[in-house]
Amino acid sequence: MMNGMNMQQMVKQAKEMQKKMMAEHEELAKQQFVGQAPDGMVTATFTGDNKLVNLEIKPEAVDPDDIDMLSDLVLAAVNDGMKKVNDATQSTLGKYTRGLGM
Repeated sequence: MMNGMNMQQMVKQAKEMQKKMMAEHEELAKQQFVGQAPDGMVTATFTGDNKLVNLEIKPEAVDPDDIDMLSDLVLAAVNDGMKKVNDATQSTLGKYTRGLGM
């Protein structure tokens, strides 16, 4: 009978942890993260669930003779924003997966 009680307690703890994790995930999804290219020429805004919701390009970043630079700025801003989302996700939800090999 002792094993059954331990198993019930483990299941209860797992359900509570899952509930907390889902609540924190929902809160994270509501947050916004802004990535920027050097000099703030391009900014990319993401939600905590990795959706790009805004991309701003300053007019001075647009040079018709150097489209490659604009592409690089957009990539830099998007990558910076995604890194911020990933860092926040790891910081918030990583405590649930540490030691589980996830």
